[in-house]
Amino acid sequence: RMEGLGSYTLPTGTEYRGELKDGMFDGEGELLFPNGGRYRAVWHRGVPTQGKYTFADGLEYKDKKWHYCDGYDRRFYTEICSGLKPAGISQLTNLDPPRKIPVGCYDCGDGFYNPETRVIVDYRHRFLRNADDDEHEWIVQTCRKAWGKPAEHEAKP
Repeated sequence: RMEGLGSYTLPTGTEYRGELKDGMFDGEGELLFPNGGRYRAVWHRGVPTQGKYTFADGLEYKDKKWHYCDGYDRRFYTEICSGLKPAGISQLTNLDPPRKIPVGCYDCGDGFYNPETRVIVDYRHRFLRNADDDEHEWIVQTCRKAWGKPAEHEAKP
């Protein structure tokens, strides 16, 4: 079994770097996610006892008094750091410009989802997982979708 300092890459591409004991995360270590986020924690027998998640853009998650994108302030973190765009220019995601979504697919946060095959691939188009019925419904109802053709503005008479 794994012991001491080391790293381990999970099949999803997430990498653990830190202390290992009896084949489990134990001591100080961090998970590095393919999307650029990281979770630094103190682990005990594979379970984090205290930790902090930092998104790829540097925003640190706080489980108490979390005000990011709440009902009062709907700005993205990049808008908080860099300011709002001029009137009439919308920012659709925290990433600006947003990722180009393959036609007919959805951007589900950790990759692209094809509702016909029910397959989710990461942003480099590598397989992540198959979506179950609940995840399919959630993605179709809430996530951004690429359309086959751009929407055209209709002039008002």
